[in-house]
Amino acid sequence: MSKLWRLSRPRFWIYVFGPYIVGLLAGARRLADLQSPTVLLFGLYFLFPANILIYGVNDIFDYETDKDNAKKTEYETLVMPHERAALWWVIALMNAPFLLLLSQVNRAARFTMLVFWFFSACYSAPPIRAKARPILDSAFNVLYILPGVFAFYVAGGAALSPGLVGAAWCWAMAMHAYSAVPDISADRSNRLSTVATLLGLRGTLWFCAALYAASALLSFRTLGWLSLGLGGVYLALTGRSLHAGGDAGEAGVLRIYKVFPLANTLCGAALFRAIALRKFF
Repeated sequence: MSKLWRLSRPRFWIYVFGPYIVGLLAGARRLADLQSPTVLLFGLYFLFPANILIYGVNDIFDYETDKDNAKKTEYETLVMPHERAALWWVIALMNAPFLLLLSQVNRAARFTMLVFWFFSACYSAPPIRAKARPILDSAFNVLYILPGVFAFYVAGGAALSPGLVGAAWCWAMAMHAYSAVPDISADRSNRLSTVATLLGLRGTLWFCAALYAASALLSFRTLGWLSLGLGGVYLALTGRSLHAGGDAGEAGVLRIYKVFPLANTLCGAALFRAIALRKFF
């Protein structure tokens, strides 16, 4: 069980659970909309079950590249070939009940969840295996904002802001591209093509900076100066990474990469507070 826990990347749970919570707030018209059993059950889903789907499928198909990657063997964990069948069963058993629960939500929410499952699996699984297709690999990380879209509809929301969706998508793409930087050497040695192997260390970090800036600008109309403040945090981290990467290469970027879960949590909390104050107080 401890290995399953590690495989689900608890430090990254906030990446799907956070958007779910923010989406609920954005879609709700009154506090009662947030208190239904369906809302609570799907909140549990976007903790362990959703993450064992995303990262479990990833690790099942990535053994050949992961076994030579220090980040996987030291900072994360490795799924051995003989463990794959059991992991498939865990993924299926954890996700199947929520397929049945979809009957309790509206059509827009059901469609969004099906899209989430598609992107979560096909990011790593063949024949699409988007993670091995540069730029498409980053674009597929729209999967991290889909829990927020799903929650928006579950809570009763009707019309999503295109600007906010675009801003969130840019943020998700930047996070993916950044996470690929510490893997450049391992991926190149295993002939795995990613956005980071295509653009290189500095090129990828500049790509991330452009996406974070675009995210801040696209969300400015809705979030105002908060969007620029949050964008500034990520641009500062990216700038620090450029400096660290110049001094220590991928290892230098990895040190700052480990700060991102905390930064994402704090920025998400600021966004949560801003939406809550605007809607309910």
